[in-house]
Amino acid sequence: MSRTGCLRIVGAILTVLVIPVGGPVLGEDSFFVGLEDMPVMAGLTQLADRSVSFDAPAGRIVELSAEGSVTRQAVLEFYERTLPQLGWQSTGPGTFRRDGETLRLEFPQPGRSTHLTVRFFLSPG
Repeated sequence: MSRTGCLRIVGAILTVLVIPVGGPVLGEDSFFVGLEDMPVMAGLTQLADRSVSFDAPAGRIVELSAEGSVTRQAVLEFYERTLPQLGWQSTGPGTFRRDGETLRLEFPQPGRSTHLTVRFFLSPG
């Protein structure tokens, strides 16, 4: 096969890979900034000003927050269903373990907000 023929095949494959089918679906392919393997549930938006991340001698510590017009139950169900596919093991409601790390989902009081706030806290252990 000629070089031109190979380039056409590669171009066709790349075209198929980058052309979206249907419209964008928020949340399905969205991950948290600072915790790139943690999906953002559709309906939640990360609160960038409430993100903290650093490496400690015992491992990384990451705290992220998100909010949205979703219910606590929907959030828990989404992550209970999704995180095991990413290697996380549920150890209780809103608590998961993977590779020596613990992830906790917390729901602080929303105060005056009409949105639910979810705090994601990753720590060694």
